[in-house]
Amino acid sequence: MKVYNNILETIGNTPLVRLNKLTKDVKATVLAKVETTNPGNSVKDRMAVKMVEDAENAGLIKPGGTIIEGTSGNTGMGLALACIVKGYKLVCVLADKQSKEKIDILRAVGAEVVVCPTNVSAEDPRSYYSVSKRLAEETPNSWYVNQYDNLSNRVAHYEQTGPEIWEQTEGKITHFIVGVGTGGTISGVGKYLKEKNPDIKIWGIDTYGSVFKKYHETGEFDENEIYPYITEGIGEDILPKNVDFSIIDRFEKVTDKDAAVYTRKLAREEGIFVGNSAGSAIKGVLQMADDLKEGDVAVVLFHDHGSRYVGKMFNDEWMKERGFLEEQHKTAKDLIENHINEPLVTLGVEELVSHAVGKMRNFNISQIPVTKDGEFVGMVDEKALISQLIDNPQFKDEVIGKIMNPPLPIVSGNTSIQELSKVICKDVPAVIVKLDDDKHHIVTRHDLIAAIG
Repeated sequence: MKVYNNILETIGNTPLVRLNKLTKDVKATVLAKVETTNPGNSVKDRMAVKMVEDAENAGLIKPGGTIIEGTSGNTGMGLALACIVKGYKLVCVLADKQSKEKIDILRAVGAEVVVCPTNVSAEDPRSYYSVSKRLAEETPNSWYVNQYDNLSNRVAHYEQTGPEIWEQTEGKITHFIVGVGTGGTISGVGKYLKEKNPDIKIWGIDTYGSVFKKYHETGEFDENEIYPYITEGIGEDILPKNVDFSIIDRFEKVTDKDAAVYTRKLAREEGIFVGNSAGSAIKGVLQMADDLKEGDVAVVLFHDHGSRYVGKMFNDEWMKERGFLEEQHKTAKDLIENHINEPLVTLGVEELVSHAVGKMRNFNISQIPVTKDGEFVGMVDEKALISQLIDNPQFKDEVIGKIMNPPLPIVSGNTSIQELSKVICKDVPAVIVKLDDDKHHIVTRHDLIAAIG
């Protein structure tokens, strides 16, 4: 029988998969090292087990002890598997930007999870770096992993991931591209590959809000480069010891939006359901495509599985809230799709200003068309009402017909976004859209901005 003694023995030997659609305009052959087939569904399984085993050999972990680590989720999962097999307790400390799925998965495999704020400096006592260290100091019989500075991290990739890639490409690899967080993967793999062939280029993918790229290029640790970002698993506001900058030939930054959009593209166009940093990595490859030529073999590593981002990058509402969803709004009708089944809120000319204020509050709207005998005869706007009410509180008892503005322009559902932008302006905050069924809806300045933003 071909049987593994435990789940840890199944780590490694992950597939190398050719990318086709997203890289169709890239001259080089682009291959993805898909790490999701590891038992913890990420590349971090490799180094998590290596760090634990090296700590055991060094006598740093005692039987029944507690392992404590700050993690973006994936290292925590790898550590959890090791702890289950080896009989340790695990405490994982995460920043609150990490997906709910990651937190839930860690708890599902028995880890205690502590969540810390993202928007604080690494030195802040509330940061997940500081909390991890404090918990290790306070917990008896514990070991703080410190994947950022624990060099067993990059040794794991020097011993495992690098040789796998070299053998799978039969030594034909010319470029290795990967997102950089702790730096273990890029430094370990890069060291191995450059020992095999010094001409191989090692490219790191960074994110805006991280210090890596500027530090690599200038030697300056610029705190002005640091600000909160959404992309998970890559970039840092510290310089981990695992990052060997001498191994890395180039850094490329990718935006949060592009990382999210290309994470979805990998699933929908390549059938590869992977995580947020994979979107960053493939977009980085495309941004650097001009430096790839015929005959080159570029290997890009995809860290983790898409199931950890179902509530984020793979959720349309989450994407829309951040302006990341590439919606193809072309006409006025496209802009009203999300409320096309709701009736248009209107006012009659004989209604009072107080009625207008009530409707604006109840429906959370800023403009209301005014009708008489079924025709649009005017419009009331919140700005005008507020200024009038502040100056004269009795104004609320006036009838709408006496104080309304001219009616809003009426356009058809087929009116293009470009034409709408010419109609909606400083003095015209919205338009009425008339559909073929004679129903009417409103498109506001805010709707237009959201569509083109």
